[in-house]
Amino acid sequence: MTMLDANADLRGQTETLFRRKRLFTFAIPAVIVAYLAYIFFAFDMPGLWARASADNARALVADTYSYKTHVTRDNRSGNVTVAIEGEKKGRYPEGTAPDWVSMGEVTTIDLGDGHTVTYGPDTITYDVPDFGLMSFQVSRSKGVVADYPVPADQLPDWINASKNRVAITTEAGRLTVTRNRTEVFRYFTGWELFFFGLTSDYHDLSWGQVGARFFGGEAGAILSDFWNNPMWLHKDVAWAMFETVLMAFLGTMGAAIVALPLSFLAARNFTPLQSVKFGVRRLFDFVRGVDALIWTIILTRAFGLGPLTGALAILITDTGSFGKLFSEALENVDEKQIEGIRSTGARPIQRHRFGVIPQITPVLLSQVLYFLESNTRSATIIGAITGGGIGLLLTQAMITQKDWEEVTYYIVLVVLMVILMDWLSGMLRRRLIKGGEGGH
Repeated sequence: MTMLDANADLRGQTETLFRRKRLFTFAIPAVIVAYLAYIFFAFDMPGLWARASADNARALVADTYSYKTHVTRDNRSGNVTVAIEGEKKGRYPEGTAPDWVSMGEVTTIDLGDGHTVTYGPDTITYDVPDFGLMSFQVSRSKGVVADYPVPADQLPDWINASKNRVAITTEAGRLTVTRNRTEVFRYFTGWELFFFGLTSDYHDLSWGQVGARFFGGEAGAILSDFWNNPMWLHKDVAWAMFETVLMAFLGTMGAAIVALPLSFLAARNFTPLQSVKFGVRRLFDFVRGVDALIWTIILTRAFGLGPLTGALAILITDTGSFGKLFSEALENVDEKQIEGIRSTGARPIQRHRFGVIPQITPVLLSQVLYFLESNTRSATIIGAITGGGIGLLLTQAMITQKDWEEVTYYIVLVVLMVILMDWLSGMLRRRLIKGGEGGH
């Protein structure tokens, strides 16, 4: 082969290589764009956007940091009740109401900014500034008979009217009229009754007054009223948080205890029988290959509801993960240290105790503490299935579709719990691992 032929062959190989690289450079973005386009239509993104409701989103956000006071009239009996979030536990005592509600034969509700609703013996009215006075009468046969300042076919979007129901939503509040019930609710910023219920002696007191009573000998009564708050259930929430942490702790530590001896059977430098090593490793693959939520459902079917079922689900899943991590750590131990222990005449169990365990302890502690922190989050979701922990309360609050301020409260507690666990696990890792290394 001549020099010219060699150069031509080299040039051809170079051009082929560059063509492949250019093709690869353009092919990868093209595949990504095609995949995103497929996702766009397969997941019905246009339909999702069309179904999105800005009003519902605003209402949801408002519910997370505010509360509603409901003024409800039973159209059959004429009885009027006032309750925070419409709950019996937040109901004002009979005959009492906030200062913007005037009770009597005619109940007048001042929503502010000129918005006024009245519950009369026969007629309900709503006076909206710059729109006019609307009146409604309820009839068992005719439904809700309404009288508007404008023709019925020219009603604005904030009025949703039908034969049996009228819903009016303004910035001041909301009025709903049906055959059986008339209800007004008004938003206020904050979490009402978070500290003390309506029946508490400390409900209407200022922070200064509560503080003076606290240091004046009523500390026990104040803490008891807060702890036994009938609406926010702080005592139950605290116990649920404890159950969540307990599920994570029992599951994680139990998995570490089970996985450690099994990991010796899965390590190639400690198990001469390949069949045993293969079987144990496949067992680890199986238990960690099934998600903890699946194990939760299976165990719930077998053992019923409860936090212990959640702990078992975490234990089973983490046994597989720990087994893999521990066995890999065992395969990387320094054989010289083991030989030094063996030269003293130590038995196998002593060689493992003093020659192997000290080497893998930093890895064990680091992984166990990390999984404990992670499982604290997982225990929240698992608790929603097993009926234990903060996850159960969180699910119950979401199901009601109205207790979003409680959902926010529980989420804040979960985040704080995770932050605390992260801080504790980090502190323990630094102290135990560095201490272990220093001692070694």
